[in-house]
Amino acid sequence: MRKSRPRQSAAVPQAMSAVQAPAPLTLSLPEQIAAQISARITSGAYAPGQRIMEQAIAAEFAVSRGPVREALRLIEKNGLVTILARRGAQVTNLTIPEVKEIFDIRAALNGLRDRGIAEDPERHRLLPLLEAEVAGLTRLARDTKRGDDYVEAVFKLNRLLTAGSRSVRLRTILGALAQQTLRYSRLGLSTEQRRRQSVRHWQELIKAIRDGDGERAQRVAERRVLDSRDAAIKKLRELAES
Repeated sequence: MRKSRPRQSAAVPQAMSAVQAPAPLTLSLPEQIAAQISARITSGAYAPGQRIMEQAIAAEFAVSRGPVREALRLIEKNGLVTILARRGAQVTNLTIPEVKEIFDIRAALNGLRDRGIAEDPERHRLLPLLEAEVAGLTRLARDTKRGDDYVEAVFKLNRLLTAGSRSVRLRTILGALAQQTLRYSRLGLSTEQRRRQSVRHWQELIKAIRDGDGERAQRVAERRVLDSRDAAIKKLRELAES
């Protein structure tokens, strides 16, 4: 079967963001399709509750429906779609109970991750990269028109921290949670006030890592995630009332 380069969907912004980067060539075809569809869901190009039409995706990627079905099953495992009998795949709705569950788990795991990095004797190898990323976050937080860029930079920074963890299990679990969390992170960081609060937490984390203070790094990481959780819940309630 010919594997042609997927055509850009009209529903997807023309500029491919860091979060929407093309999948590595080492991935299978279903995994590449899954990565593209997941990026569209987390960016909001596919709205909560929207059906994903297998035939349309297959035509866009110039493949049969088999790889598309497999891709959708992969996405379902990450909680981004639900596959319904005789109705196909549907983007999952954003709900308050899911926010609480995912963010509470992520707060605990991020705390463990960041504590481990702060207490790592070789943390100074990673520190310059983290400092550069947080400096970029600080600049983005000052620009009221770059909220989406800020969210994507936070996503990248979290991936950098996860990759720097020595725990294989933590890397695996946090990697699986990343896509589920991203949609809610956009809500939780949707205001200038929240982004400024967020960047202060990141600055505090850098200090804790630099000082080798694992306990403080864990505390800051947990607070950062829980603040985002609370802001996302508030935004969902406002949307429900509007």
